[in-house]
Amino acid sequence: MITFAVLFIAAFCAGVQNALAGGGSFLTFPALMLTGLDARAANITSTVALFPGQITTGFAGRKNISDLPQLSFKALFIISLIGGVLGAILLLITPVSVFEFLVPWLVLFATLVFLWGSFFRKIHENPKPLGPLKAIMAQFAISIYGGYFGGGIGILMLAALTIAGLDVRTAGATKNVLGGVMNASAVLIFLFSSDVAWTQVMVASIASIAGGQVGAYALKRVNEKRLRICIIILGFGLAIGLFLKAHGS
Repeated sequence: MITFAVLFIAAFCAGVQNALAGGGSFLTFPALMLTGLDARAANITSTVALFPGQITTGFAGRKNISDLPQLSFKALFIISLIGGVLGAILLLITPVSVFEFLVPWLVLFATLVFLWGSFFRKIHENPKPLGPLKAIMAQFAISIYGGYFGGGIGILMLAALTIAGLDVRTAGATKNVLGGVMNASAVLIFLFSSDVAWTQVMVASIASIAGGQVGAYALKRVNEKRLRICIIILGFGLAIGLFLKAHGS
C-alpha cells in the first residue's frame, strides 16, 4: 500500500509536470519499478497510465494551440501520430539501453537551447524561425523518441516549438496536445502487450488526470518569465536524474 501511495503522489506530480513542461514519466517510471515492475514493463505501463491525463490536459488547453509560422498544426498532428507508432514498435523489438545513453544528452541539449532562447538571445537579432522542413524533422524525431521512451519529451518539444516561432505559453499548450497524440498511437500498440500492469495503470491514471488539470490551470496563469525559469530548472534537474540513472547511480 505504501508503494501504491508513492505511485499516486508521483503520478499526480507527473500530471502537473507534463502540463507545464513535460518529463512526468521520469517520476512515474521509478515509482512503477517500486511496485515490482521491471524497467521495460514500467516504461510501457507509464506510457499507458499517463495517457488519460495527457488527453484531459490537452483538451483543457485546446484554445491555446497554434500553427507554426510555416507549418500547420494538422501537419504536426499527423507527424506525431506516425512517429509515435514507429517509436512504440521500436520499443517492442529493441532493448531500451540504446536510448538510455542518448536521453540525458537530448534533454540537456534541449534545456540549453531553451535557456539561450529565453534569456541570452539578443532582442535585436530577430532570428528567422525554424523552417518547415527542419520543424518536420525535429517533430518526427521527437515523436519516435516519445513512442519509445518519452522521458523529457516535453522539454524537447518546447525547445523545438519555441525556436519554430511560438511563445512559451502557446508552445506549452500545443506540445500537450501533440504529446497526447504521439502517446495515443503508442498506447494502441502497447494495449496488446503483456507488460502492461493494469492495477498500477488505474492508480496512476486517476492521479495524473487530477494533476494535469492543476497544471493546465497553472499554465494559463503563471507569469511567462517565471514559467521559463521553472522549465529550465526542471530541464536541468531531469537531465541530471537521467545521467545518474544511465550510470546506475
